[in-house]
Amino acid sequence: MEETLAFVGVDIGTTSVKAVAFDRRGETLADEDREYPLRSSRRGRAEQDPEEILTALLDTLGKVVGVLKERGVRVGCVSFSAAMHSLMGLDGDGNPLTPSIIWADNRAAGQARRIRDEMDGLAIHRRTGTPIHPMSPLAKLLWFREEDPDTFGAAARWVSVKEYVLSRLFGEFVVDHSIASASGLFNLEGCDWDGGALRIAGLSPEKLSRPVPTTHVMDGLLPEYAEKLGLERDTPFVVGANDGALANLGVGAVDPGMVAVSIGTSGAVRSIVRRPEFEEGGRLFCYALDDDAWVIGGPINNGGIALQWLRDSVFPELARKAEDRGEDAYDLMGGMAGEIPAGSEGLIFLPYLTGERAPHWNAAARATFFGLTRSHGNGHMIRAVMEGVAFQLHAVERILAEVAGEPREVRATGGFAHSALWRQMLADIFGHEILFPEGVEGSSLGAAMLGMKAIGEIRSLEAAGGMVGISHRHQPNRANAEIYAQLMEMFVRLYDRLEPEFEALDGLDLPSGNTG
Repeated sequence: MEETLAFVGVDIGTTSVKAVAFDRRGETLADEDREYPLRSSRRGRAEQDPEEILTALLDTLGKVVGVLKERGVRVGCVSFSAAMHSLMGLDGDGNPLTPSIIWADNRAAGQARRIRDEMDGLAIHRRTGTPIHPMSPLAKLLWFREEDPDTFGAAARWVSVKEYVLSRLFGEFVVDHSIASASGLFNLEGCDWDGGALRIAGLSPEKLSRPVPTTHVMDGLLPEYAEKLGLERDTPFVVGANDGALANLGVGAVDPGMVAVSIGTSGAVRSIVRRPEFEEGGRLFCYALDDDAWVIGGPINNGGIALQWLRDSVFPELARKAEDRGEDAYDLMGGMAGEIPAGSEGLIFLPYLTGERAPHWNAAARATFFGLTRSHGNGHMIRAVMEGVAFQLHAVERILAEVAGEPREVRATGGFAHSALWRQMLADIFGHEILFPEGVEGSSLGAAMLGMKAIGEIRSLEAAGGMVGISHRHQPNRANAEIYAQLMEMFVRLYDRLEPEFEALDGLDLPSGNTG
């Protein structure tokens, strides 16, 4: 009888860490997650406490291992996914000098603008695959060099949060090619730190971790953590990759021509290619997944967070009404939006509540309702917000198609996939059949799949695609698709015409009040 093995994918996300154990078929055996707070001490800042993240990781992984032990299941490997673009400075003993500064932190907007306009930013983007934007560790490092030189000078090393966690567990500093390729500091062709980017940052390679393949296996879990986690010290720990690349793997979009769309707090559109690809306008990223697989695409800042803003800030009474009824507020909002025809009767929402990344890479972009009249009600606004998020994802997909060709298959995942309305809306706006995988643990499953390849359990990442089942298929509604095709062109034009005003508004010195 074949021994039952578990392959654990640990996803260090923006707001929580999740540990999920899968069997050889990709079925979930155990899962745990823990949230941690995001701190915004000042406007434009987004920081987290790395110790809180480490504690949450140890807690979730330890509980999953405990469940597996109770069932007599052995851990085959533990593999990691992590959110991209985090940065923290460490002292000579590996202790944090700074919080973990995440992708949503915009303090380096000025530095990013100068890198792009004055330091040949497009050439850096083409070499590193990372768009020039405040999210990039390259821009953040230049901010520290210029705005906080004491901390910059005191830091013995600069790392991502995943590197910090692994250094605590194993006592060494390594960074996978995938996380490194999202730093703006890593040369994709040479698979090593980029000299030109390092000169801008003012760093030597010795202040960064040693780059390793995403299938690199770490040995010798430190005794205190082996005991805390209930694992043998020789349990294989696979360094893994970034969450975006692994999400493609986790939804089975493993071949060129397959596009993965995700909507969580933010969102993204991605496709796998067999060599680094670059879009001439610098509007897409290119990140490593494996030795022969790269992921190209673009992220959007505002996914589910746009609907959350509408619930909390615009229609708080809906949340109270839903609670009184024992319903979920989002289900109530979805029901209201479903009563409104496609196109929201001429109401368009530009969903730039937190600036925007792809395809504009403009931290100054602002959200906008266009076409609002007295005839529009709450349901129109809710539907327009949902449509605006889908329009923005489609704007990225259209540019991706210019580089990678028209998609032969589109798969989508994320919390939004629970809504039949949003699923159909996405198919109508994309004008393409969209498949929705059974599970929503894309990055965790992708990490586990990569771990399986690293230890020889599967031969290739393509083999992993067969582990993903499909729960829903949505064909575009022809009439709705025609409406959305017209509105899509207007959506794109609106951004182009408002872009100068976004910049002007961002430059105004306006008083800020307490928003509660």
